[in-house]
Amino acid sequence: MKEIETILQQFNAVSLAKIDKVKLMNRIDRKYWFHFSMLEKLLEEVVPDYDVLEINKNRLMKYQSAYFDTDDNYMYLKHHIKKLNRYKVRRRTYLTTNEDFFEIKFKTNKRRTIKQRIQTEFNSNKLVSSENSFLDQATPFKGQELINSLNNRFYRITLIHKKKLDRCTIDIQPEFWNEKGEVQFKDLVIIELKKGRSLKNSPMLNILRKLKVHQHGLSKYCTGRAFLDPKLNRNAFKPRLRFIEKHILN
Repeated sequence: MKEIETILQQFNAVSLAKIDKVKLMNRIDRKYWFHFSMLEKLLEEVVPDYDVLEINKNRLMKYQSAYFDTDDNYMYLKHHIKKLNRYKVRRRTYLTTNEDFFEIKFKTNKRRTIKQRIQTEFNSNKLVSSENSFLDQATPFKGQELINSLNNRFYRITLIHKKKLDRCTIDIQPEFWNEKGEVQFKDLVIIELKKGRSLKNSPMLNILRKLKVHQHGLSKYCTGRAFLDPKLNRNAFKPRLRFIEKHILN
């Protein structure tokens, strides 16, 4: 990780206030994932085109999330069958800024991701009244239907294109846990490209192609659930799970 922090010092830094234009709460996104050994090369390639988010002198941020689902895993199973108009519900703490949010992500039938959130406190497995009200307004779910189904923790790098064309998050070393157990992927990197419109002009796409990294959707929530609970239906995720088992865990 020290090598990665050293490379990040080559980027120009931008503050949180200056990236408001690329919050992209309504966006298209695309995910890629690969072995940690390729990250150094990728970062070196994108230095000319991207700036890095810096907060409190940190360029590698730590996040923690608690996901909520119904007792019969409705949200997980919707994703498994690739059903659009689907939701993810989570509470997330941004450990670098000491901010906590209750967040709802909605994948529309146009394949756009709409994210809404409110500030909250990251200290309870149950939803509080403000979260219940927000849930009522933004989803078809009721607070009493949802349980804490998965927790995760990871490091994140946020890159912003110098011309504000797109934003890219790079998540490193995710770990997951719930009542079924825990699993850590020390060598897994997940990149998500985010843009208000088409991603075709993103310089990151060209660099990923150059490095022979192909697009593969990967939900951290579904991946963590599938690894920790083999009884869940996970047929659609098996190629990704096998790749992670063979090339990441081993």
